[in-house]
Amino acid sequence: MIETAAPPRPIALVGPTATGKSDLALELAARLDGVEVVNADAMQLYRGMDIGTAKLPVDARRGVPHHLLDVLEVTETATVAAYQRDARAAVDDVLARGGTPVAVGGSGLYVQALVDDLRFPGTDPAVRTRLEAELADVGPAALHARLARVDPDAAAGILPSNGRRVVRALEVVEITGAPFAASLPRPGAPRRGTLLVGIDRDTAALDARIEARVDGMLAAGLLDEVRSLVARGLRDGETASRAVGYRELLEVLDDAGPDPDPEALAEARRRIVVATRRLVRRQRSWFRRDARVRWFDASSPTLVDDVVTLARDVAPPS
Repeated sequence: MIETAAPPRPIALVGPTATGKSDLALELAARLDGVEVVNADAMQLYRGMDIGTAKLPVDARRGVPHHLLDVLEVTETATVAAYQRDARAAVDDVLARGGTPVAVGGSGLYVQALVDDLRFPGTDPAVRTRLEAELADVGPAALHARLARVDPDAAAGILPSNGRRVVRALEVVEITGAPFAASLPRPGAPRRGTLLVGIDRDTAALDARIEARVDGMLAAGLLDEVRSLVARGLRDGETASRAVGYRELLEVLDDAGPDPDPEALAEARRRIVVATRRLVRRQRSWFRRDARVRWFDASSPTLVDDVVTLARDVAPPS
């Protein structure tokens, strides 16, 4: 039975990976008017990155429209600015048709770009060129260590392996004289009255889910998926090649050859689990600092009812 008591408003469904956000979105679609999902996972933007990103197959989406999946090739660089433009257009289109857009994902900066007045500081070509040359010379870890000294908050939210984002953060610090976070807006009223809903699980339970998920991905053919994406240029993708699961398997293929032995795969599996747990910690840190997020226990038997009640009872701003 479809339930609604107020004009539709966007919902942003956020939280750590492997908590069950995609499944919850489908349950909400059965209870709220015209739900359409807008992807807010940076790696699900990529065509062919399916198993390792836990992207719902088309036949598992229960007929619910999904936007901003499979829009980039693995050789293309995902940017927050492009995502903001496209995701806002998708949300506005769903609202204009009387539907309920539900943004789903754990990419914190992408969610913030969707719901807040996030603007992007300018660039200085000379500074950027110098930092990129340093990146090529000393590697991302060294630049990340520098970022940790001059802007620890920014460093905490950026992977040491993500050279592109480290360079951008250092560039902003240098040209503005202020921390990278100073370029981000202070959370206020979210755009279009978006309701931010967070789900999480007990750490031990989530750790177990992560291990089972990684095992399931490997059994489903993640290594073959990586091999097929290598042929499409995955190694050249500045963003896609750093995705958890893909990065570790690329390294295995580089070190152990095209047919790694069970021992090499077991080590890759261990590293994927560790990297996923680190990702969860960063996601928790990002979303927990936003006081606007209403948090729910993903294991609660009343989860769907509770979120539906919240969505129906909290009226959108006039």
